[in-house]
Amino acid sequence: MAGSKRSDRCVLLTGPMGAGKSRVGRALASALGWSFVDTDVLVERAAGMKIAEIFAREGEAGFRKRERAVLEALPTSACVIALGGGAVASQANRDLLREKGTLVWLDARPETLVERIGAANERPLLAGLDDAARIAKLAALRAERASAYGAASVRVETDARSVDEICAEIRVALGHGAAA
Repeated sequence: MAGSKRSDRCVLLTGPMGAGKSRVGRALASALGWSFVDTDVLVERAAGMKIAEIFAREGEAGFRKRERAVLEALPTSACVIALGGGAVASQANRDLLREKGTLVWLDARPETLVERIGAANERPLLAGLDDAARIAKLAALRAERASAYGAASVRVETDARSVDEICAEIRVALGHGAAA
């Protein structure tokens, strides 16, 4: 909305899988009294299948097309949005997301990401890899997406930090005061 006050613009959380976008997003939305949206959940609902199944049937290109449709329909105010890890990879998506709200990059070391993700195989880009290979893959993805993530207005390190600490830093950075 062109008339949205700056203080009620959506907060869009970006970063690699395991950075805490969903957990932090829910907590931040609760603290602000806003709604919470996870774009991966919206893609799954619209497709009627899990992301891993979309990747298996349609490949990453098919997933990204579905993701783009979800991004276009996102609100522009009073919402915290957890984006998929690669949602900001394309310049067109970054331009669209800047219209929707303020991008916040949640960052963490690859070792931290692997620890948080665990051995779950529902992550298509990590399926079948051992921990060392997962760390290497996440480091490569981070390097590949660094400039896209770096386009965010705010960057918050999430290593060895609680959700409350991360939310407080985001709130201060965006002018919403400290966490209660």
